[in-house]
Amino acid sequence: MQTSFIASWVPEKFVIQLTRLNNTPLAVNSDLVKFVDAAPDTVITLITGEKVLVRESTEEVIRRIIEFRRAVLAGLPSMGANLGLAGSSVSEPQSEEPDGGPFHG
Repeated sequence: MQTSFIASWVPEKFVIQLTRLNNTPLAVNSDLVKFVDAAPDTVITLITGEKVLVRESTEEVIRRIIEFRRAVLAGLPSMGANLGLAGSSVSEPQSEEPDGGPFHG
């Protein structure tokens, strides 16, 4: 089943894991969530207009989104970690002045 494959393949640190009403796992990019409504089932409306019904309560979905965002703001995952960027050419800018530049005293 494609949904199960996607939910098991996408690392939890990039999405929130939820459950569809038919008990299949669902990985949701929380950046795409526009609304979370209880009507009476929990309905997630994405910025694309797509609606997804999930088993988790509205409060639980919001808690998971907040938890995910806190982890991102705390630096998890850190830049380049587990993304295959560790050996990339991205590096911190180096000062061209031997004493650290004009603003170092």
